[in-house]
Amino acid sequence: MIDDATSVDRPQPAGEPQPPELPASESSAAKKRRTGKAKAKATAAAIEQRIGHSFADPSLLTTALTHVSALKSARRTDSYQRLEFLGDHVLGLIVSDMLYRAFPDADEGELSKRLADLVRKESCADVARHLDLSEGIKIGTVGAGAGAKLRKSVLGDICEAVIGAVYLDGGYEAASNFVRSNWTERMHKPVRSLRDPKTVLQEWAQARGLPTPVYREVERTGPHHDPQFRVAVVLPGLEPAEGVGGSKRAAEKVAASAMLAREGVGAGGNDG
Repeated sequence: MIDDATSVDRPQPAGEPQPPELPASESSAAKKRRTGKAKAKATAAAIEQRIGHSFADPSLLTTALTHVSALKSARRTDSYQRLEFLGDHVLGLIVSDMLYRAFPDADEGELSKRLADLVRKESCADVARHLDLSEGIKIGTVGAGAGAKLRKSVLGDICEAVIGAVYLDGGYEAASNFVRSNWTERMHKPVRSLRDPKTVLQEWAQARGLPTPVYREVERTGPHHDPQFRVAVVLPGLEPAEGVGGSKRAAEKVAASAMLAREGVGAGGNDG
């Protein structure tokens, strides 16, 4: 007589169904990567819709939105910088053409000043914010820690890089459509003072017998690839005024504007 305990060792009868083999569960890392890719694809599609261009080469848009701080390698060419260089010049050409046609009575000097106002970093940053390009920016912890994502200089660069990407992907016509849809209304709005605030301040100072304003760098912060400068402008008998910008020149302009505003000086250089 066989003990019942040994019955567990009996082979399964032929033809008896075996329990199904369960698939290995997806690892958390793989799931995270899959989710991240899906989210990035959805974000890119939303940005394409807002800018009005569907990329045949999606990698161009990805590169245009990649800050150098997000790169794992030392290849700075994988960031938006090269596309920004191209986009800057494409933007200048298209806006120059727009201005030439829109203001037939303007001379070269006026056209140049209008162009400088329309293609400056602040204008490009405004367009980037309007299109919510920051939604897709890839930025590393260093850049994020320095607030680079929100800086006008970075947003302006990203906007120019997107123009460069659109140009490479769709040609001049595609880039022109993008620029015209985002700059035409700006071009016809009342413009800010076309005079450089540093020039206005210098003329105002000289008219009062004061020497040429002196600009001094007070502080430099942020990473090497995305610095922020704080500059003070000094005139005898007046309290210094300070300005902050992504370059020394930009910070000097802000400082000059701050002193002009404090002293009640209008854009034409007259006392307010």
